[in-house]
Amino acid sequence: MIDTNETDTPAAGNRPGPENSQASGIRPAARLWLRDPLAVHLGAGVDQDQAARGIVIDRATETIVELVPAGGEPSSGGADGATGADEALEVVDASAHVITPGLINTHHHFYQTLTRAWAPVADLSLFGWLLNLYPVWARLTPRALELATTVAMAELLESGCTTAADHHYLFPSGMDEAIDIQVDVVRRLGMRAMLTRGSMSLGEEAGGLPPQQTVQDSDVILDDSRRLVEIFHQRGPGAQIQIGFAPCSPFSVTTELMRDSAALAAELDVRLHTHLAETIDEEDFCRETFGLRTVDYLESVGWLGERTWLAHGVHFDDSEIGRLGAAGVSVAHCPTSNMRLASGIARAVELEDAGVAIGLGVDGSASNDASNLIREVRQALYIQRLRYGAEAVTCDRVLDWATKGSATALGRDDIGTIEVGRQADLAMFRLDGLPFSGSHDPIPALVLCGAEKADRVMVGGQWRVIDGRAIGADGVELDKEALIAAHQEEARRLVAG
Repeated sequence: MIDTNETDTPAAGNRPGPENSQASGIRPAARLWLRDPLAVHLGAGVDQDQAARGIVIDRATETIVELVPAGGEPSSGGADGATGADEALEVVDASAHVITPGLINTHHHFYQTLTRAWAPVADLSLFGWLLNLYPVWARLTPRALELATTVAMAELLESGCTTAADHHYLFPSGMDEAIDIQVDVVRRLGMRAMLTRGSMSLGEEAGGLPPQQTVQDSDVILDDSRRLVEIFHQRGPGAQIQIGFAPCSPFSVTTELMRDSAALAAELDVRLHTHLAETIDEEDFCRETFGLRTVDYLESVGWLGERTWLAHGVHFDDSEIGRLGAAGVSVAHCPTSNMRLASGIARAVELEDAGVAIGLGVDGSASNDASNLIREVRQALYIQRLRYGAEAVTCDRVLDWATKGSATALGRDDIGTIEVGRQADLAMFRLDGLPFSGSHDPIPALVLCGAEKADRVMVGGQWRVIDGRAIGADGVELDKEALIAAHQEEARRLVAG
């Protein structure tokens, strides 16, 4: 039996990941045992002793094949039916780690990493923030998007995130294949992604918020949406890349495009995403423009159903919460963004109690200024406790939002939980260093003491973070210094005009 631990991995350089051990003459074992973790998050109310001795992963199927209970040992045999544990099982000492399902980000705008902490919008609420940024974003180029997407996804990955949803709605001249660019980045990093083909079709000349140079014709949007699904959308367990349709918001798309997007999504069986009820300004816009509140508007365009997940969902009344739950709509709760733009506090507990699946999203890195999902878990805990109290919003509950709830929001049941048969998407966090000194219980410590980065992250049974550093699908450590330098240069160019 091969016994490895964190100190066995080279500390620096372009080192190969463990999945490439065969190339260096070491035959990889059929199965991997993450042995004796500090704790495993199996979900609120679940007996954690079911996995007290760890988790066994089958490399061939890329799935979890066994939870080892307290006092237990893994059974012998790999995916090929082999016995003889000495050859079939590799062991990783997880005694310094808390293991969670891979975190799942349900709402982001990757391109916005290029406009973080820009002084002209640092102290504005949503509409003013957007009006100042639209002209800057209209200068987006393919190279800038590639770098922005890589930065966002690498930052997410190192925070314990294994699946990310991006809402890309900007297609200025020369950016017709923006989603294609993102697909390439996802493949290089080896993460999973829900890439939504966003859109804006209602420009300022027709009463919308975006400037005319940022909007597209509806036929162009719908044709490209169909193309992307036909080329890239994967279905079934283990899908790496999925496509959704995401008209940006009520104040930036026509009602016709909303209806046509819903019809096309039903035809092609993909999910729908949009911003809704983020601010009072948006509520006022819907009343003045459509004569409807936001949920009434959603229903009027055929979006009130299980296919839909909404970004933010801050300003719903009691009746609307009930209607959303009955319809099976999901919500991406974005606590940092909602605080940053002073949008309000989402009624997450009431939404969940009504049947709405709650996921977490970091939102764009210009309304959060970070792409860190484990940090977002802590923010969700604190902002929701302000509304509902400590007893109703537990550490386990917010971790469930970042994992199981987020998976449901994206329409997936193969990720988001640590169960036999699920994809081996896992995050491993160390609780050492000054921030955790004096802490007693691992799961509360992970959330309350302010974890910032995962030590190891696995996607489909393959290591994607080792010693806190992102490893690409090729098994080579990401050159973050070169990435940051190129990204910074593009960020300066974009703002300079």
